Amino acid sequence: MAFFLTTKVWQTGALEWWGMLDGEDVYLGSREFPLPPEEGDEWHVRSTGDKFRIEKGEIIRTGNETIVPMPWEA
Repeated sequence: MAFFLTTKVWQTGALEWWGMLDGEDVYLGSREFPLPPEEGDEWHVRSTGDKFRIEKGEIIRTGNETIVPMPWEA
């Protein structure tokens, strides 16, 4: 697997990262996705609010937290 992960990940032509988590395609972010992904990395996807972490070579979803948009994003 790429990056020594057991989770299948891929990047689209739009530079967005996706992964297969529990049998479904999950958006992992674009700039938020850590490159290279390493054990213990955590990130928060602004557009969906999903939070992820890498444990034992696997990407896991740790929760969802709504992000208050910045004034220039409203």
